[in-house]
Amino acid sequence: MSKKSISSEQKNELLKTLQLRFEKNMKRHNGIEWSAVQTKLEALESIEKLWTLHEMEATGGEPDVVFYDEETNEYHFYDCSPESPKGRRSLCYDKAAWDSRKEYKPENNALDVATTMGIEILTEVDYRYLQQLGNFDSKTSSWLKTPESIRKNGGAIFGDYRFGSVFIYHNGAESYYAARGFRGFVKV
Repeated sequence: MSKKSISSEQKNELLKTLQLRFEKNMKRHNGIEWSAVQTKLEALESIEKLWTLHEMEATGGEPDVVFYDEETNEYHFYDCSPESPKGRRSLCYDKAAWDSRKEYKPENNALDVATTMGIEILTEVDYRYLQQLGNFDSKTSSWLKTPESIRKNGGAIFGDYRFGSVFIYHNGAESYYAARGFRGFVKV
């Protein structure tokens, strides 16, 4: 079995989990039928997208369909866990930030973990869209894809939900906190 593959048992369990989550959270995907999503997932020629969804699930992301792009015929799965995924916290923003730390380095960085998982980190626009579907990160925060103009000055952005509002903040990219992770998405 290659590194980015899952067993048929894992695939079946993942599909069951995704279906249950889909059915429990219908307001996230108005107009989308599970049967169409399942058909698309089962028809995937490459197992890598299923492996990615499995990794999103395994790290606590609780992936769910939040959008269907008719032009590309792709379903967008976002991390929809109530709080920033537990298996992706205590990470600085990127490798350059990680390299800049002289001591107390975190285990890894958000961008490299996202790349390894095969997901894209949410942008500010993606994050605000997600927050329209529910209240996420009311006790945690999530790193967001940072514009280059901010990153080249040493910063990175993150978001959370407090006091009935979505907030986007900045921090040094080398910082990391037990309550800050990152959210991502994959297109299938």
